[in-house]
Amino acid sequence: DAQQCSEWNGHVGWRHRHQSGFLAGEPERHGLREGTVHVPRQGPTGDPVPHTVFPRAVRGRAIGLWAGASAVTTAFGPPLGGALIDLLDWRWAFWINLPLSVVALWLTAIHVPESRDETARGPLDWRGAAMAVIGFGALTFGLTRLGEGAGAAPAVSLGLGAAGLAAFVAVERRAVNPLTPPSLFQSDAFTAANVMTVLLYAAFGATLFLLPFELIERRGLSASTVGLTLLPIGIVIGVLSRLTGAASERYGARAFLATGSAVVAAAIGILSIGVESYWAGVLAPILMMSLGMGLVVAPLTTVVMNAAPDAQAGAASGVNNAASRLAGLFAVAICGSLASIVFAGALELGVAADAQSLTPAPRFGALPEPTAPERAALEAAFRTAYAAAMGLAAALAAAASLVAFCAIPDRDRVAQST
Repeated sequence: DAQQCSEWNGHVGWRHRHQSGFLAGEPERHGLREGTVHVPRQGPTGDPVPHTVFPRAVRGRAIGLWAGASAVTTAFGPPLGGALIDLLDWRWAFWINLPLSVVALWLTAIHVPESRDETARGPLDWRGAAMAVIGFGALTFGLTRLGEGAGAAPAVSLGLGAAGLAAFVAVERRAVNPLTPPSLFQSDAFTAANVMTVLLYAAFGATLFLLPFELIERRGLSASTVGLTLLPIGIVIGVLSRLTGAASERYGARAFLATGSAVVAAAIGILSIGVESYWAGVLAPILMMSLGMGLVVAPLTTVVMNAAPDAQAGAASGVNNAASRLAGLFAVAICGSLASIVFAGALELGVAADAQSLTPAPRFGALPEPTAPERAALEAAFRTAYAAAMGLAAALAAAASLVAFCAIPDRDRVAQST
């Protein structure tokens, strides 16, 4: 709840910061850039505790319960963050982390048993961690700057990122105690599930990043209203996760993963159209997307964790969590850059020709007041860019469905792979 509240604050708080004078000396941040530094929490991913505490026979149900509890509690983050922003100040959304973190640490110390790989040898993989930070950090910076016309900086950064990731792979192959054990990827189930994680959570993360711009800037909803609009996501995922976690043990995970991802793709496609009706164009597809994610979250986590040896549960959890978080990070950077490029192109092609002379130059995600004379022109460019970026997100979710259908093994093969 604390993390979701703070991250939701990061999505919508930039507007209030700018209006209150905060960061007034950094005008280049006005517009899309404010959101790119905040990646929304995307729901539960791999956690080693259910894997190490519960036997394989009931692990799916345990992961379903854990995923459901996590989703339900984080569902209250957006409305709480929105209320704090509207009623108090955007900074208050961050203070909630302190007491909740203390409670979480206390519960962990009292109730969570210790687990470790007794066969692990060697020091921590500091070189691998450094290469990962350099590689992923440079890639993120380059992708973020790609849509801003920043000269050669994006290309240099992307090249540095690619070199960093190549060095990371080389280091991991030689490390005594690698950060990401290459042996994990010898399992077809583990590899396919993580590829699907990247695609689906990239789509989900890009959608949660772009949607507030549509709801707040174009439709004029308050932060509290948008938070309540997104509330069903966590609740639906929480309710369905317990059921799908148990059902995937009995029937296999492939059907849930393929169907759920396809439903998410369809929902994002509807959101990209921008239907004016709140009920048909916003709430209905959000509920539909929530249903799709509810079908996926627990079975996907179960496949990932069951595909890894018990001794490497922590590493498998780390890889899957990193896959989901990096997917959201790259999706925000790529879809944000795409939206910026399409928005600028719409202005140049005359979709919003009468708005090209504005100073400072218009940016995707920052629309003037509804009464402003340039509003209609900029809104037309915004809708074109929004549809393009959301269309890319829908395509990623559809690709996740295809991976699940073609590459996720059935339950017998998953069991044999470990």
